[in-house]
Amino acid sequence: MDINRILEAIREKQVRWISLHLTDLFGTLHQATVSAWQFDEKSAQRGFGKLDGSSVKGFKDISESDLVLKPVLDTFAITPFSEKTARFICQIYDTGGKTRYERDPRYIAEKAEKVLAEEGFSALMGAEPEFYFFRRMESWIGNASTGYSIEVEEAGFDYKVNQGISPKEGYYPAPPIDKTEALRRRTAEILEDYFGVKVESHHHEVGAAGQAEINTRAASPVRLADNIQTLKYVARNVAQEAGYIATFLPKPIYADNGSGMHVHASLWKGDENTFYDKSDDYAEVSQTARYFIGGLIEHGRSLSAIVSPTVNSYKRLVPGYEAPIYLAWSKSNRSAAVRVPVYHKGDVKGKRIEYRPPDPSANPYLAFSAIVLAGLDGIKKKIDPGDPIDTNIYKLGEQKRRELGIKQLPATLLEAIQELESDNEYLKPAFTSDVIEGYIEMKKNEWTQIEYRVSPAEIHFYSGV
Repeated sequence: MDINRILEAIREKQVRWISLHLTDLFGTLHQATVSAWQFDEKSAQRGFGKLDGSSVKGFKDISESDLVLKPVLDTFAITPFSEKTARFICQIYDTGGKTRYERDPRYIAEKAEKVLAEEGFSALMGAEPEFYFFRRMESWIGNASTGYSIEVEEAGFDYKVNQGISPKEGYYPAPPIDKTEALRRRTAEILEDYFGVKVESHHHEVGAAGQAEINTRAASPVRLADNIQTLKYVARNVAQEAGYIATFLPKPIYADNGSGMHVHASLWKGDENTFYDKSDDYAEVSQTARYFIGGLIEHGRSLSAIVSPTVNSYKRLVPGYEAPIYLAWSKSNRSAAVRVPVYHKGDVKGKRIEYRPPDPSANPYLAFSAIVLAGLDGIKKKIDPGDPIDTNIYKLGEQKRRELGIKQLPATLLEAIQELESDNEYLKPAFTSDVIEGYIEMKKNEWTQIEYRVSPAEIHFYSGV
Protein backbone atom coordinates (compact mmCIF):
# COMPACT_ATOMS: atom_id res chain seq x y z
CA MET A 1 0.00 0.00 0.00
CA ASP A 2 1.26 3.48 -0.88
CA ILE A 3 2.49 5.53 2.11
CA ASN A 4 0.49 8.58 0.98
CA ARG A 5 -2.76 6.57 0.94
CA ILE A 6 -1.99 5.31 4.44
CA LEU A 7 -1.33 8.81 5.76
CA GLU A 8 -4.55 10.03 4.12
CA ALA A 9 -6.54 7.19 5.72
CA ILE A 10 -5.02 7.99 9.12
CA ARG A 11 -6.13 11.61 8.77
CA GLU A 12 -9.61 10.81 7.44
CA LYS A 13 -10.36 8.19 10.11
CA GLN A 14 -8.79 10.36 12.83
CA VAL A 15 -6.49 7.54 13.89
CA ARG A 16 -4.70 8.38 17.15
CA TRP A 17 -2.74 5.17 17.78
CA ILE A 18 -0.62 2.80 15.70
CA SER A 19 -0.27 -0.79 16.95
CA LEU A 20 2.93 -2.50 15.84
CA HIS A 21 2.52 -6.30 15.70
CA LEU A 22 5.39 -8.79 15.76
CA THR A 23 5.70 -12.52 16.28
CA ASP A 24 8.28 -14.20 18.49
CA LEU A 25 10.04 -17.50 17.81
CA PHE A 26 7.42 -19.35 19.85
CA GLY A 27 4.65 -17.95 17.59
CA THR A 28 3.11 -15.55 20.11
CA LEU A 29 1.80 -12.23 18.80
CA HIS A 30 3.16 -9.12 20.55
CA GLN A 31 2.14 -5.48 20.25
CA ALA A 32 3.66 -2.08 20.90
CA THR A 33 1.55 1.07 20.39
CA VAL A 34 2.83 4.48 19.30
CA SER A 35 1.03 7.78 18.77
CA ALA A 36 -0.16 8.30 15.20
CA TRP A 37 1.58 11.67 14.98
CA GLN A 38 4.90 9.78 15.08
CA PHE A 39 4.05 7.88 11.90
CA ASP A 40 5.20 9.55 8.70
CA GLU A 41 7.20 8.64 5.61
CA LYS A 42 10.51 8.90 7.47
CA SER A 43 9.47 6.71 10.42
CA ALA A 44 7.89 4.18 8.04
CA GLN A 45 11.23 3.78 6.28
CA ARG A 46 13.42 3.96 9.38
CA GLY A 47 11.20 1.97 11.73
CA PHE A 48 10.52 2.39 15.42
CA GLY A 49 13.16 1.63 18.07
CA LYS A 50 10.68 0.15 20.50
CA LEU A 51 11.65 -3.48 21.08
CA ASP A 52 13.64 -4.96 23.97
CA GLY A 53 14.72 -8.25 22.44
CA SER A 54 15.79 -9.71 25.79
CA SER A 55 12.17 -9.61 26.96
CA VAL A 56 10.83 -11.60 24.00
CA LYS A 57 10.88 -15.40 24.10
CA GLY A 58 13.66 -16.84 21.96
CA PHE A 59 15.18 -13.48 20.97
CA LYS A 60 18.13 -11.47 22.36
CA ASP A 61 20.47 -11.51 25.32
CA ILE A 62 20.25 -8.52 27.66
CA SER A 63 23.72 -7.34 26.60
CA GLU A 64 22.59 -6.25 23.11
CA SER A 65 18.83 -6.22 23.06
CA ASP A 66 17.67 -3.11 21.15
CA LEU A 67 15.62 -4.06 18.11
CA VAL A 68 13.75 -1.95 15.54
CA LEU A 69 10.20 -2.53 14.28
CA LYS A 70 9.61 -1.54 10.66
CA PRO A 71 5.95 -1.53 9.54
CA VAL A 72 5.03 -3.60 6.49
CA LEU A 73 2.85 -1.08 4.66
CA ASP A 74 0.70 -3.72 2.93
CA THR A 75 -0.53 -4.94 6.34
CA PHE A 76 -2.05 -1.58 7.34
CA ALA A 77 -5.55 -1.94 8.79
CA ILE A 78 -7.81 0.09 11.03
CA THR A 79 -8.91 -2.25 13.79
CA PRO A 80 -12.45 -2.29 15.17
CA PHE A 81 -11.30 -3.48 18.59
CA SER A 82 -9.54 -0.33 19.80
CA GLU A 83 -11.06 3.03 19.04
CA LYS A 84 -9.13 5.15 16.52
CA THR A 85 -6.34 2.58 16.27
CA ALA A 86 -4.56 1.20 13.20
CA ARG A 87 -2.32 -1.85 12.94
CA PHE A 88 0.81 -2.89 11.05
CA ILE A 89 2.60 -6.23 11.05
CA CYS A 90 6.29 -5.43 11.37
CA GLN A 91 9.64 -6.65 10.18
CA ILE A 92 12.27 -6.81 12.93
CA TYR A 93 15.66 -5.21 12.41
CA ASP A 94 18.76 -5.91 14.47
CA THR A 95 20.54 -3.59 16.89
CA GLY A 96 21.29 -0.40 14.96
CA GLY A 97 18.34 -0.87 12.63
CA LYS A 98 20.41 -1.57 9.49
CA THR A 99 20.12 -5.34 9.02
CA ARG A 100 17.28 -7.82 9.43
CA TYR A 101 17.16 -9.77 12.67
CA GLU A 102 17.88 -13.44 11.91
CA ARG A 103 15.40 -14.76 14.49
CA ASP A 104 12.51 -12.73 13.12
CA PRO A 105 10.12 -15.51 12.00
CA ARG A 106 8.76 -13.34 9.20
CA TYR A 107 12.27 -12.85 7.84
CA ILE A 108 12.74 -16.63 7.77
CA ALA A 109 9.56 -16.98 5.69
CA GLU A 110 10.74 -14.20 3.38
CA LYS A 111 14.01 -16.05 2.88
CA ALA A 112 12.17 -19.31 2.17
CA GLU A 113 10.24 -17.56 -0.61
CA LYS A 114 13.53 -16.25 -2.02
CA VAL A 115 15.02 -19.76 -1.98
CA LEU A 116 12.03 -21.02 -3.96
CA ALA A 117 12.39 -18.16 -6.44
CA GLU A 118 16.06 -19.04 -7.00
CA GLU A 119 14.91 -22.53 -8.00
CA GLY A 120 12.33 -21.05 -10.37
CA PHE A 121 9.29 -21.63 -8.15
CA SER A 122 6.70 -19.66 -6.25
CA ALA A 123 4.51 -21.30 -3.64
CA LEU A 124 0.77 -21.03 -3.23
CA MET A 125 -0.33 -22.19 0.22
CA GLY A 126 -3.54 -22.50 2.18
CA ALA A 127 -4.25 -23.52 5.75
CA GLU A 128 -7.23 -24.85 7.69
CA PRO A 129 -6.84 -23.59 11.27
CA GLU A 130 -9.21 -25.24 13.72
CA PHE A 131 -9.88 -23.84 17.18
CA TYR A 132 -12.41 -23.86 19.99
CA PHE A 133 -14.72 -21.19 21.37
CA PHE A 134 -15.17 -21.69 25.13
CA ARG A 135 -17.66 -19.71 27.18
CA ARG A 136 -16.41 -18.14 30.41
CA MET A 137 -17.72 -19.75 33.55
CA GLU A 138 -18.80 -16.50 35.15
CA SER A 139 -21.11 -15.73 32.23
CA TRP A 140 -22.19 -19.32 31.49
CA ILE A 141 -25.83 -20.15 31.93
CA GLY A 142 -26.82 -23.65 30.96
CA ASN A 143 -28.82 -26.68 31.81
CA ALA A 144 -26.99 -29.97 31.52
CA SER A 145 -30.27 -31.72 30.66
CA THR A 146 -30.71 -29.64 27.50
CA GLY A 147 -27.27 -29.88 26.01
CA TYR A 148 -23.72 -31.11 26.15
CA SER A 149 -21.73 -29.34 28.84
CA ILE A 150 -18.31 -29.99 30.29
CA GLU A 151 -15.96 -28.23 32.61
CA VAL A 152 -12.61 -27.87 30.91
CA GLU A 153 -10.44 -28.64 33.92
CA GLU A 154 -7.77 -30.77 32.28
CA ALA A 155 -6.75 -27.98 29.95
CA GLY A 156 -6.16 -25.66 32.89
CA PHE A 157 -8.95 -23.32 31.79
CA ASP A 158 -11.52 -21.83 34.12
CA TYR A 159 -14.22 -22.09 31.48
CA LYS A 160 -17.29 -24.11 30.62
CA VAL A 161 -18.63 -25.20 27.27
CA ASN A 162 -22.30 -25.63 26.43
CA GLN A 163 -23.28 -27.21 23.15
CA GLY A 164 -26.52 -28.95 22.24
CA ILE A 165 -24.67 -31.79 20.52
CA SER A 166 -22.79 -34.87 21.67
CA PRO A 167 -19.12 -35.70 21.09
CA LYS A 168 -18.33 -36.81 17.51
CA GLU A 169 -21.55 -35.21 16.20
CA GLY A 170 -20.22 -31.71 15.79
CA TYR A 171 -19.42 -31.65 12.07
CA TYR A 172 -21.47 -29.13 10.05
CA PRO A 173 -24.47 -28.69 12.39
CA ALA A 174 -26.82 -25.84 11.50
CA PRO A 175 -28.01 -23.17 13.94
CA PRO A 176 -29.51 -23.20 16.50
CA ILE A 177 -27.62 -26.40 17.34
CA ASP A 178 -24.46 -24.64 16.21
CA LYS A 179 -24.22 -21.96 18.89
CA THR A 180 -20.95 -20.45 17.64
CA GLU A 181 -21.97 -19.60 14.07
CA ALA A 182 -22.34 -15.90 14.91
CA LEU A 183 -18.83 -15.79 16.41
CA ARG A 184 -17.31 -17.36 13.30
CA ARG A 185 -19.32 -15.12 11.00
CA ARG A 186 -18.28 -11.95 12.85
CA THR A 187 -14.64 -13.10 12.81
CA ALA A 188 -14.81 -13.73 9.06
CA GLU A 189 -16.51 -10.41 8.32
CA ILE A 190 -13.97 -8.42 10.34
CA LEU A 191 -11.13 -10.22 8.56
CA GLU A 192 -12.55 -9.20 5.21
CA ASP A 193 -13.95 -5.74 5.99
CA TYR A 194 -11.14 -4.37 8.17
CA PHE A 195 -8.03 -6.40 7.43
CA GLY A 196 -8.50 -7.28 3.76
CA VAL A 197 -8.16 -11.02 4.41
CA LYS A 198 -10.43 -12.94 2.04
CA VAL A 199 -12.34 -15.75 3.75
CA GLU A 200 -13.40 -18.70 1.61
CA SER A 201 -15.50 -20.55 4.18
CA HIS A 202 -16.20 -21.21 7.84
CA HIS A 203 -17.97 -24.05 9.65
CA HIS A 204 -18.35 -25.97 12.88
CA GLU A 205 -15.79 -28.76 13.07
CA VAL A 206 -16.16 -32.29 14.44
CA GLY A 207 -15.37 -31.35 18.04
CA ALA A 208 -18.66 -31.07 19.90
CA ALA A 209 -17.73 -28.26 22.24
CA GLY A 210 -17.71 -25.28 19.89
CA GLN A 211 -14.91 -26.27 17.52
CA ALA A 212 -14.53 -23.86 14.60
CA GLU A 213 -12.68 -23.72 11.30
CA ILE A 214 -12.15 -20.59 9.19
CA ASN A 215 -10.43 -20.90 5.83
CA THR A 216 -8.81 -17.95 4.10
CA ARG A 217 -7.80 -17.62 0.45
CA ALA A 218 -4.52 -19.27 -0.60
CA ALA A 219 -1.48 -16.98 -0.65
CA SER A 220 2.31 -16.94 -0.55
CA PRO A 221 3.94 -18.42 2.58
CA VAL A 222 4.64 -14.97 4.08
CA ARG A 223 1.20 -13.55 3.35
CA LEU A 224 -0.56 -16.70 4.56
CA ALA A 225 1.37 -16.55 7.83
CA ASP A 226 0.40 -12.88 8.19
CA ASN A 227 -3.22 -13.89 7.65
CA ILE A 228 -3.09 -16.71 10.21
CA GLN A 229 -1.69 -14.36 12.86
CA THR A 230 -4.40 -11.83 11.98
CA LEU A 231 -7.09 -14.51 12.16
CA LYS A 232 -5.94 -15.50 15.66
CA TYR A 233 -5.91 -11.86 16.73
CA VAL A 234 -9.41 -11.23 15.40
CA ALA A 235 -10.93 -14.49 16.72
CA ARG A 236 -9.59 -13.84 20.22
CA ASN A 237 -10.92 -10.30 20.29
CA VAL A 238 -14.33 -11.34 18.92
CA ALA A 239 -14.53 -14.05 21.56
CA GLN A 240 -13.53 -11.63 24.30
CA GLU A 241 -16.29 -9.22 23.32
CA ALA A 242 -18.89 -12.00 23.48
CA GLY A 243 -17.82 -13.50 26.80
CA TYR A 244 -15.89 -16.39 25.26
CA ILE A 245 -12.28 -17.27 24.67
CA ALA A 246 -10.86 -18.63 21.41
CA THR A 247 -8.14 -21.20 22.03
CA PHE A 248 -5.82 -22.67 19.41
CA LEU A 249 -4.56 -25.34 21.81
CA PRO A 250 -4.20 -28.55 19.75
CA LYS A 251 -5.98 -30.83 22.25
CA PRO A 252 -8.01 -28.91 24.82
CA ILE A 253 -10.49 -31.67 25.65
CA TYR A 254 -9.78 -35.31 26.43
CA ALA A 255 -11.80 -37.77 24.30
CA ASP A 256 -12.89 -35.16 21.78
CA ASN A 257 -11.29 -34.05 18.53
CA GLY A 258 -8.16 -31.94 18.64
CA SER A 259 -7.52 -28.89 16.48
CA GLY A 260 -5.32 -29.26 13.43
CA MET A 261 -4.08 -26.84 10.81
CA HIS A 262 -3.84 -28.83 7.59
CA VAL A 263 -1.55 -27.05 5.14
CA HIS A 264 -2.12 -27.10 1.37
CA ALA A 265 0.70 -26.35 -1.05
CA SER A 266 1.49 -26.19 -4.74
CA LEU A 267 4.54 -24.89 -6.57
CA TRP A 268 4.23 -22.72 -9.64
CA LYS A 269 6.44 -21.58 -12.51
CA GLY A 270 4.73 -18.46 -13.73
CA ASP A 271 1.16 -19.50 -14.58
CA GLU A 272 2.00 -23.23 -14.63
CA ASN A 273 1.01 -25.38 -11.67
CA THR A 274 3.92 -27.81 -11.55
CA PHE A 275 1.95 -30.21 -9.35
CA TYR A 276 -0.63 -30.99 -12.07
CA ASP A 277 -0.25 -33.72 -14.67
CA LYS A 278 -3.36 -34.69 -16.65
CA SER A 279 -1.70 -37.90 -17.86
CA ASP A 280 -1.37 -39.27 -14.32
CA ASP A 281 -4.07 -41.90 -13.84
CA TYR A 282 -3.85 -41.96 -10.06
CA ALA A 283 -4.57 -38.39 -8.96
CA GLU A 284 -3.47 -36.13 -11.86
CA VAL A 285 -0.39 -35.39 -9.79
CA SER A 286 3.00 -34.68 -11.35
CA GLN A 287 6.41 -36.20 -10.67
CA THR A 288 7.45 -32.84 -9.19
CA ALA A 289 4.63 -33.13 -6.67
CA ARG A 290 5.63 -36.71 -5.88
CA TYR A 291 9.19 -35.62 -5.14
CA PHE A 292 7.80 -32.79 -2.97
CA ILE A 293 5.77 -35.40 -1.08
CA GLY A 294 8.93 -37.50 -0.80
CA GLY A 295 10.66 -34.62 0.94
CA LEU A 296 7.81 -34.25 3.42
CA ILE A 297 7.88 -37.97 4.23
CA GLU A 298 11.69 -38.06 4.44
CA HIS A 299 11.83 -35.12 6.85
CA GLY A 300 8.43 -35.61 8.49
CA ARG A 301 9.77 -36.70 11.87
CA SER A 302 12.04 -33.65 12.30
CA LEU A 303 9.42 -31.40 10.71
CA SER A 304 7.13 -32.33 13.61
CA ALA A 305 9.17 -30.19 16.01
CA ILE A 306 8.14 -27.13 13.98
CA VAL A 307 4.63 -27.94 12.73
CA SER A 308 3.49 -29.73 15.93
CA PRO A 309 5.59 -27.73 18.37
CA THR A 310 3.99 -28.12 21.81
CA VAL A 311 3.76 -30.86 24.42
CA ASN A 312 0.00 -30.70 23.92
CA SER A 313 0.39 -31.29 20.14
CA TYR A 314 1.15 -34.95 20.73
CA LYS A 315 -2.06 -35.48 22.66
CA ARG A 316 -3.79 -34.66 19.35
CA LEU A 317 -1.62 -36.99 17.25
CA VAL A 318 -3.23 -40.21 18.48
CA PRO A 319 -5.47 -42.76 16.72
CA GLY A 320 -9.23 -42.27 16.59
CA TYR A 321 -9.60 -38.54 15.95
CA GLU A 322 -8.67 -38.14 12.25
CA ALA A 323 -5.20 -36.88 13.21
CA PRO A 324 -2.49 -38.51 11.04
CA ILE A 325 0.41 -40.26 12.75
CA TYR A 326 1.80 -42.24 9.78
CA LEU A 327 4.18 -40.83 7.18
CA ALA A 328 2.53 -42.04 4.00
CA TRP A 329 0.64 -40.46 1.12
CA SER A 330 -2.60 -41.08 -0.70
CA LYS A 331 -5.48 -39.46 -2.53
CA SER A 332 -8.51 -38.69 -0.37
CA ASN A 333 -7.18 -40.83 2.51
CA ARG A 334 -7.22 -38.83 5.74
CA SER A 335 -5.26 -41.42 7.69
CA ALA A 336 -2.12 -40.53 5.71
CA ALA A 337 0.11 -37.59 6.58
CA VAL A 338 0.03 -36.37 2.97
CA ARG A 339 -3.23 -36.29 1.02
CA VAL A 340 -3.80 -35.32 -2.61
CA PRO A 341 -7.31 -33.82 -2.83
CA VAL A 342 -9.29 -35.07 -5.85
CA TYR A 343 -12.61 -33.29 -5.56
CA HIS A 344 -12.72 -32.42 -9.29
CA LYS A 345 -11.06 -34.02 -12.29
CA GLY A 346 -9.07 -31.66 -14.51
CA ASP A 347 -8.71 -29.00 -11.79
CA VAL A 348 -5.39 -27.55 -12.99
CA LYS A 349 -5.31 -24.55 -10.67
CA GLY A 350 -6.57 -26.47 -7.66
CA LYS A 351 -4.13 -29.39 -7.83
CA ARG A 352 -2.15 -29.41 -4.58
CA ILE A 353 -0.95 -31.57 -1.73
CA GLU A 354 -2.29 -31.39 1.81
CA TYR A 355 0.10 -31.90 4.74
CA ARG A 356 -2.06 -32.94 7.68
CA PRO A 357 0.17 -33.14 10.80
CA PRO A 358 0.46 -29.37 11.54
CA ASP A 359 -1.64 -27.79 14.26
CA PRO A 360 -2.51 -24.15 15.03
CA SER A 361 -0.05 -23.85 17.93
CA ALA A 362 2.69 -23.72 15.29
CA ASN A 363 4.44 -20.49 14.45
CA PRO A 364 2.98 -20.10 10.93
CA TYR A 365 6.04 -18.32 9.52
CA LEU A 366 8.30 -21.18 10.60
CA ALA A 367 5.82 -23.95 9.76
CA PHE A 368 5.08 -22.83 6.20
CA SER A 369 8.78 -22.19 5.55
CA ALA A 370 9.81 -25.62 6.86
CA ILE A 371 7.15 -27.39 4.78
CA VAL A 372 8.23 -25.81 1.49
CA LEU A 373 11.92 -26.35 2.30
CA ALA A 374 11.33 -30.04 3.06
CA GLY A 375 9.37 -30.41 -0.17
CA LEU A 376 12.00 -28.52 -2.16
CA ASP A 377 14.68 -30.82 -0.77
CA GLY A 378 12.63 -33.74 -2.04
CA ILE A 379 12.48 -32.18 -5.52
CA LYS A 380 16.21 -31.42 -5.63
CA LYS A 381 17.17 -34.90 -4.41
CA LYS A 382 14.36 -36.67 -6.32
CA ILE A 383 13.15 -38.44 -3.20
CA ASP A 384 10.65 -41.19 -4.06
CA PRO A 385 7.65 -41.10 -1.69
CA GLY A 386 6.87 -44.77 -2.33
CA ASP A 387 3.54 -46.15 -3.40
CA PRO A 388 0.37 -44.42 -2.16
CA ILE A 389 -1.55 -46.14 0.63
CA ASP A 390 -5.27 -46.06 -0.10
CA THR A 391 -6.52 -48.07 2.86
CA ASN A 392 -7.09 -46.93 6.44
CA ILE A 393 -3.53 -47.07 7.77
CA TYR A 394 -4.72 -47.40 11.36
CA LYS A 395 -6.30 -50.77 10.46
CA LEU A 396 -3.29 -52.22 8.64
CA GLY A 397 -1.65 -53.51 11.78
CA GLU A 398 1.90 -52.92 12.98
CA GLN A 399 3.41 -55.86 11.09
CA LYS A 400 1.91 -54.75 7.75
CA ARG A 401 3.00 -51.15 8.30
CA ARG A 402 6.55 -52.35 8.92
CA GLU A 403 6.47 -54.43 5.74
CA LEU A 404 5.37 -51.37 3.78
CA GLY A 405 8.08 -49.23 5.38
CA ILE A 406 5.62 -46.74 6.84
CA LYS A 407 7.29 -44.53 9.45
CA GLN A 408 5.39 -43.03 12.36
CA LEU A 409 5.48 -39.44 13.58
CA PRO A 410 7.19 -38.78 16.95
CA ALA A 411 5.03 -39.59 19.96
CA THR A 412 6.28 -36.67 22.08
CA LEU A 413 7.74 -33.21 21.64
CA LEU A 414 11.05 -34.42 23.09
CA GLU A 415 11.27 -37.14 20.43
CA ALA A 416 10.51 -34.56 17.73
CA ILE A 417 13.20 -32.21 19.06
CA GLN A 418 15.75 -35.02 18.99
CA GLU A 419 14.81 -35.70 15.36
CA LEU A 420 15.29 -32.02 14.52
CA GLU A 421 18.73 -32.07 16.15
CA SER A 422 19.87 -34.79 13.74
CA ASP A 423 17.93 -33.73 10.64
CA ASN A 424 17.96 -30.00 9.89
CA GLU A 425 20.20 -29.40 6.85
CA TYR A 426 17.16 -29.03 4.59
CA LEU A 427 16.11 -25.97 6.63
CA LYS A 428 19.40 -24.10 6.36
CA PRO A 429 18.71 -22.24 3.12
CA ALA A 430 16.36 -20.05 5.24
CA PHE A 431 16.98 -21.01 8.89
CA THR A 432 20.42 -20.10 10.22
CA SER A 433 22.21 -22.48 12.58
CA ASP A 434 21.63 -19.90 15.33
CA VAL A 435 17.87 -19.98 14.74
CA ILE A 436 17.76 -23.79 14.73
CA GLU A 437 19.90 -24.07 17.87
CA GLY A 438 17.90 -21.34 19.63
CA TYR A 439 14.63 -23.01 18.69
CA ILE A 440 15.80 -26.40 19.94
CA GLU A 441 17.00 -24.89 23.22
CA MET A 442 13.68 -23.10 23.70
CA LYS A 443 11.67 -26.27 23.01
CA LYS A 444 13.82 -28.42 25.29
CA ASN A 445 13.24 -25.94 28.09
CA GLU A 446 9.51 -25.98 27.33
CA TRP A 447 9.45 -29.78 27.47
CA THR A 448 11.30 -29.78 30.82
CA GLN A 449 9.08 -27.11 32.37
CA ILE A 450 5.90 -29.05 31.53
CA GLU A 451 7.17 -32.60 32.02
CA TYR A 452 8.38 -31.88 35.57
CA ARG A 453 5.04 -30.43 36.66
CA VAL A 454 2.38 -32.60 38.25
CA SER A 455 -0.83 -32.74 36.19
CA PRO A 456 -4.44 -33.10 37.45
CA ALA A 457 -4.60 -36.45 35.65
CA GLU A 458 -1.70 -37.77 37.75
CA ILE A 459 -3.46 -36.70 40.94
CA HIS A 460 -6.64 -38.43 39.71
CA PHE A 461 -4.93 -41.72 38.83
CA TYR A 462 -2.27 -41.98 41.50
CA SER A 463 -3.47 -40.16 44.62
CA GLY A 464 -4.55 -43.44 46.18
CA VAL A 465 -1.40 -45.46 45.57
